[in-house]
Amino acid sequence: MRNYLRIASYLIAFNAISCANAGPREDFFRAVASDNPSAVRSLVQRGVSPNVQDERKQTGLVIALREGSPKAARALIEAPQTDVNLTNGSDETPLMMAALKGQEEFVELLLKRDAAVNKPGWAPLHYAATTGQVNIMKRLLERHAFIDAQSPNGTTPLMMAAMYGSADAVRLLLAEGADLAMKNEQGMTALDFARRGNRPDAIEMLTAAMARAPQRQGTGKW
Repeated sequence: MRNYLRIASYLIAFNAISCANAGPREDFFRAVASDNPSAVRSLVQRGVSPNVQDERKQTGLVIALREGSPKAARALIEAPQTDVNLTNGSDETPLMMAALKGQEEFVELLLKRDAAVNKPGWAPLHYAATTGQVNIMKRLLERHAFIDAQSPNGTTPLMMAAMYGSADAVRLLLAEGADLAMKNEQGMTALDFARRGNRPDAIEMLTAAMARAPQRQGTGKW
């Protein structure tokens, strides 16, 4: 029993020292994780940059959107100091994460802050197409998202929709004129992606679109 009490006292002392040594940066990420907007605002007002990255090169805003801390996310988007186009260590922007998660409210808030719709490499439209977020895809296309954007390995939003997204996502991209003939670095087209993903709905739509393609006029794609 005496040994147990001694160990417990050591643990309490260790935790107290750890908390005492925790700096504003750690407090910031703790506030984000616990979805505490008042703490987030207070720390930013005290000089903590909302653009600081953690040890994994993640930004507070991307973490809030990815992990489900909506109040903290709103506080960060509203903070004038927040760079809404800052990427994390995986080259992901907050708009990409909101698009992936289907968070239409935050997509709108980010667009109002002039979040970039287009960027080199993976782009928000790729992420929205991956999870079939049709309303967000429409919004991005309205803001002139490049429909045939290519990831670092040449993958397009249509390819992602064909393999992972929904039938409606594929249908939307086809209706908006996505290029069926494009290939990624492995030589795969969107139809190949649909076949690899065992997506009969996408295979049917893409095959039908390819059959109609010779009758298209003035697209410059075929």
